[in-house]
Amino acid sequence: MRIEPSCFYHSQNDILGILTQVQDYYNIDDSMAGLIQTVFLAFFMIGSPLCGYLGDRFNRKLIIIAGVITWLAAVVASSFVPANLFWLFLLFRGLVGIGEASYSNVCPSMISDMFTGAARSRMYMLFYFAVPVGSGLGFVVGSNVASLMNAWQWGIRVTAVAGIVALALLIFLVYEPERGAAEKQEGGAAQKVDAKTSYWEDIKSLATTPTFVSCTWAYTALLFVTGTLTWWEPTIIEHSLAWNQGLNDTRLLPNQQKNQVGLIFGGITTVSGLVGVSAGTIMSNMMRQGRGICRPIRTERAQPIISGMGALISAPLLLIIFLVGHKSIVTLWVLIAITITCLCFNWGLNVDMLMSVIVPSRRSTAFSYFMLISHLFGDATAPYIIGAVSDAIRGDVKTPETQYISLVKACSVTVVLLCISAALFFVSAGTLLRDQRKFRQQMGITCGDLMEKTPSQEKLNKNPDEDDVERAEQKV
Repeated sequence: MRIEPSCFYHSQNDILGILTQVQDYYNIDDSMAGLIQTVFLAFFMIGSPLCGYLGDRFNRKLIIIAGVITWLAAVVASSFVPANLFWLFLLFRGLVGIGEASYSNVCPSMISDMFTGAARSRMYMLFYFAVPVGSGLGFVVGSNVASLMNAWQWGIRVTAVAGIVALALLIFLVYEPERGAAEKQEGGAAQKVDAKTSYWEDIKSLATTPTFVSCTWAYTALLFVTGTLTWWEPTIIEHSLAWNQGLNDTRLLPNQQKNQVGLIFGGITTVSGLVGVSAGTIMSNMMRQGRGICRPIRTERAQPIISGMGALISAPLLLIIFLVGHKSIVTLWVLIAITITCLCFNWGLNVDMLMSVIVPSRRSTAFSYFMLISHLFGDATAPYIIGAVSDAIRGDVKTPETQYISLVKACSVTVVLLCISAALFFVSAGTLLRDQRKFRQQMGITCGDLMEKTPSQEKLNKNPDEDDVERAEQKV
């Protein structure tokens, strides 16, 4: 049974579609608005190692159920906080992060125990559809429900309805798989698959796995970028529209236009995300199997290569968005769509790649530290840092023009980070096969062909069936 967390990603992003209304209600500036996401992710990071530790040792389904109940209670409670208690609002948003940590760190290891090979890649692709779908729904549903009810609080409360449905499905339809079941089916020795290690041994093993380290930091740099865009881009667009219309204050922008920004951005995020996750997985499988246009470049290193290419393509597109985005709204939407598509190439590939080098008994722990590091130095701090830099650049002048320019200048660092992310993904490509071979030795798996090849050998590698077909064609 696939675990669908779209509604939970919706809760993470529902506030983004109503951010300006929240700022007005609590009378906070850009840096304090960025702190909302920072607190959420800080609590998420606190819960991640704990959930990872528990997920490798206890019933994972029960851990997720407890987390979802915490998540539901915090989501509803945060919508009833009065205007003079902003700190309490931050606290409840933090508890939402604790609840989200339960499923984010445990679900991937459950999927890895249910599937292997190409089937596992497809399941991760479906699982990570929740990221763009949930993010898009957060913008669209949150902003439109808030406008319909004439209260931003309802943009948050509507998430709880979907959460109740997800909780019921989780209780009645999801089962707890045996740890390492997939590896046993591939021929892994039971005593090696079921081997128990101490928490300290788990940490040392992860720190000495090059693919895990390089992939984690590559994803961290990319997550700083996506966190910045999802949090600030709708606000940047609103400032741009107000500036072009000659308004003195972005708050004077008609609600209809604000809702339209949220609707379009949410729709683009959803569609582009779905296309990006699908395209990344499909291209990776084609490159690994040497099919179609990827036949001349068949390689088992496809996952990090495709992830790196997505980041590398996004960098110049993002630079163009910052330089000329305010001149044409149509061009801006097109560039955003292409950029988000490329940024989403890696969502399903990252986890699949990591699970292929981490033994079953420490996968939840591995993913918890993967999430901890990437969020701590990525989207947890990105909104606040960008907001604070924007405030410093702008000074006391607070017009739509100055707010737009200051935010764009603050966001320009993301272009450099995308280049760093691409470079680290390419480093992962160089270490992946060696770490996969080590993993299979640890599991006692002797079947399969994961022997490390040189680049020239990979390029010239063909299936025997393909050679037979070519010889037959030559004879004819």
